[in-house]
Amino acid sequence: MSVHGYQWAVACLCAASLFLGSSCRKSPQRPKHQELHFSLKSDPVSFDPRKCADHASSAVINLCFEGLTRLDAHSNPEMALASSVEVSEDKTVYLFHLREAYWSDGTKITASDFENTWKTLLDPAFPCEFANNLYIIKNARAAKTKGGSLGDIGIQSLDESRLRVELEHPVPYFLSSLACTYFFPCPAERASTLKRGEEERYVVSGPFRIKSFRSQDSIVFEKNPFYWDREQVRLERVTFSLVQDEGTELSMFERGELDWAGYPLSNLPTDAIRSLAKRKTLEEYPIAGTYFYTFNTKKFPFNNVHIRRAFALAMNREEIVTNVTEMDQMPATALIPGLVWGEKSSSYFKDNDATEARRSFNKGLQELGLSKSQFPKVSLSYNSLTGHHKIAQAIQQQWRAVLGIESTLENKEWKVFLDEVRQGEFQVARMGFLALAPDPIAFLDPYRYLSSSLNQSGWSNPTFSELLEEADFTQDPVERFALLKKAESILVHDMPIAPIYFYTGAYVKKPYVKGVILSELNILDLKRAYIDMDD
Repeated sequence: MSVHGYQWAVACLCAASLFLGSSCRKSPQRPKHQELHFSLKSDPVSFDPRKCADHASSAVINLCFEGLTRLDAHSNPEMALASSVEVSEDKTVYLFHLREAYWSDGTKITASDFENTWKTLLDPAFPCEFANNLYIIKNARAAKTKGGSLGDIGIQSLDESRLRVELEHPVPYFLSSLACTYFFPCPAERASTLKRGEEERYVVSGPFRIKSFRSQDSIVFEKNPFYWDREQVRLERVTFSLVQDEGTELSMFERGELDWAGYPLSNLPTDAIRSLAKRKTLEEYPIAGTYFYTFNTKKFPFNNVHIRRAFALAMNREEIVTNVTEMDQMPATALIPGLVWGEKSSSYFKDNDATEARRSFNKGLQELGLSKSQFPKVSLSYNSLTGHHKIAQAIQQQWRAVLGIESTLENKEWKVFLDEVRQGEFQVARMGFLALAPDPIAFLDPYRYLSSSLNQSGWSNPTFSELLEEADFTQDPVERFALLKKAESILVHDMPIAPIYFYTGAYVKKPYVKGVILSELNILDLKRAYIDMDD
């Protein structure tokens, strides 16, 4: 799941103006050695791949760790820590052959590292946001939620270099999933947390290891000399500076202190987007993700489906992407982007449907036994970022204009916001979802079970879950997609979430930055990145 948390201040407008006014100045050239500088908005919540639940954590872990596969420039899986794989005829049993690879402390990576990591993650006592993604493995869900035995899970290390994985059913996206953080192995009995001064204890498997970590300041990475494919890694160092304000970040980029600004690690100031586009320095790419609002269906008044639909239909998405975000996003009248379907996205409702919004609102009032004057003021929560605030302001005005209701805006620091959403302490909350696998099920699966930590809405629907189960065992891709679209239509009709737009990534980079791979899954891959000052 990809959810973004950033902090903004009023100073960002001044910084953005400074940037725009100084656009004719030539950026100082960076040194010629192989080092790149990026920016993150906050410290990672966790350095443990098994607990990765925020964007900053994902960015760090994707640099430092690797799984059985990794995604290439076209988001197709390629072998990584696995050198090859054998697949059974019914596509439910995978036998991975591991290559000779080592942890950053020089010890060998073995099949048991994968088995132990995945079984620990599936232990009911182990807290994990994304355990449901492993439920495709045979008996995994039973072990995590139904008292089943960890020994019955379909994961077995046959010897040091062979890992056997049995699935509950054929999974067309399984090899792609293995490139995501929750399938990365963790070193047994070695640190998966990080404190300043203990960087050497943070043992990793990927192209880079952490050289230094200063909370709220910077994370410095260096090339991992034990990485199995180290000859392909040209960067000697990567620095993530912790910069909360997008305007400050953009100014740092202009001064040559950063080599990259914006996606996928941060956002560009909305006030600067038009100018950057006109100067043809802005680069954009599609992302398999959706920006949406989540309704707390367990709390009044959003326990009523007609009230939820009224609030969703009263939104003017076209106005938001045209006048607020200004990044050519596609207004979302579905949950799943067309990019994931491989075709145009479905549309399950009309954008800015004021007439139907009022009709639904009145029906909801009647069912709740309320008059319009009795309807309470609702709260809209979001994490600190000027972009989120501007969208919230626009939607606040739209709700007022269409429904005649008032709402309060609650701007929260990221960790506070995330904690309150997890505990259900909200009415409406800003959320965003980035697919962890290039398949529609990635967007739907979080709502399959009430126990899913990603189902902050508290919504469930038996028919919806049954359709997902049927799709699991449907091998014909056309039939499978038809079932998933039917499930999506049920979810959108019940409106536990209100889709707003499909993500587009926007960034600026120095011309000497080469070889960076940007996945539609919003992963920054620096394995083959390099600096070429002669270009």
